[in-house]
Amino acid sequence: MKKVIAVFDIGKTNKKILLFDENLQLAYQKEQKFQTTVDEDGEECDDLPLMEEWMKSTLKELILGSEYDVKAVNFSTYGASLAFIGENGERLTPIYNYLKEITPSIQEDLFAKYGGEAEFCRRTASPALGLMLNSGIQMLWMKKERAEVFATAKSILHFPQYLSYVLTGEIVSESTSIGCHTFLWDYDNNTYSQWLADEGIALPEPLPNTTTIDSEVAGQSLPVGIGIHDSSGSLVPYIRGSKEKFLLISTGTWCINMNPFNHTPLTADQLKSDCLSFMSIEQNPVKSSRLFMGHIHDVNCKRLSDFFKVAEDEFKRVATNDELMLKLLKDVEANRKFFVGDMPADYIDTSVDLSQFKDYDEAYHQFMFDLTLLNAKSIDLVSIPEDGVKNFFVSGGFARNVMFVRLLANFYPDKNIYTSEVDNSSAMGAALVVWDKISGDTMPDIDLGLKAWKGF
Repeated sequence: MKKVIAVFDIGKTNKKILLFDENLQLAYQKEQKFQTTVDEDGEECDDLPLMEEWMKSTLKELILGSEYDVKAVNFSTYGASLAFIGENGERLTPIYNYLKEITPSIQEDLFAKYGGEAEFCRRTASPALGLMLNSGIQMLWMKKERAEVFATAKSILHFPQYLSYVLTGEIVSESTSIGCHTFLWDYDNNTYSQWLADEGIALPEPLPNTTTIDSEVAGQSLPVGIGIHDSSGSLVPYIRGSKEKFLLISTGTWCINMNPFNHTPLTADQLKSDCLSFMSIEQNPVKSSRLFMGHIHDVNCKRLSDFFKVAEDEFKRVATNDELMLKLLKDVEANRKFFVGDMPADYIDTSVDLSQFKDYDEAYHQFMFDLTLLNAKSIDLVSIPEDGVKNFFVSGGFARNVMFVRLLANFYPDKNIYTSEVDNSSAMGAALVVWDKISGDTMPDIDLGLKAWKGF
């Protein structure tokens, strides 16, 4: 039988189980979609009983089957969602949607008690989002607005650790979930924030992500990992696979620019510009910036396609015009047209008169020039000369956008620009941190699928 590590990779939309073999190759993958349910306020959230039953039955089938020898299991999931556990080990609440809005006074009162918003957010490396995405605020919300339920909670787990708990029954925590926009971690003192103790909230001391707990699954003893936050998980293949320092530009609906080698404290201005710190598996801060780039791209391409009367995905067939890009690059700031002022609330820049462009292709070139420049300004928030980074790795959907990667090469002539194809990087990261359970030998080389790019 083929030795494998099983990883449950749980996103907001897609839920997968993946098996990685001894050579880090994907041996098996199955995706499952679940109908969502609603919480007590009628707001959409994941249906955990369905997911838990699927997780247990799928794992049992694989363990009892004759094709794979499952050596360990781990979890990569979205973060900032909490499970409140009662005295008898039962889950007391739904896993609330992390986009659920929080009563503003809850975070305002917290800021007022601990030095004001700017200082509190700087110290916890968390932008104030007004959502359950700040999971510390979710705890206070439970304490204040679901007081009877909160009073019966004996433990609080982040979502990756809750899925581990389903199999192990053990209450644990780890740094990657605690350290991401949660308001829970004091980055100045590398410990839990003081407000937790003041509110009488006790959380377990974080364990290393390499921790496993021997548990009985399908009648067999199996090392079960304690889970990892998916954003930090996606960094692991690069940290383990790159011999040189790098900045990861992870693109999709959001573009998250992650610099594991910039350890300078976040400033108030950076926080206002949507910067934050994640926590690496080495418990080091990963200074990161965010841009809603994929969404900005899609809504503006819809406007372009409507105006020029072409298909919404017309951008996929636009051939790159080097001459046009070189013309725009002669004076970068002067040649901007989109998003010259503040970003509109709907991300659609209607101030730009599209009739100035002779056709869709010309308009799209201009738009990608301006959009890439926006992300370059976001990268600049977390990239400093002192970090020693020479390599930029672009992953995700925009790694296939030639204009984007070549423009980055122009905007950063002193950096090496690579696109990277690492499928299921978050899940692979979850497998890598428990790799010793599949093999005592040296870890195989990690193929980051790098391709070098030059500018115009």
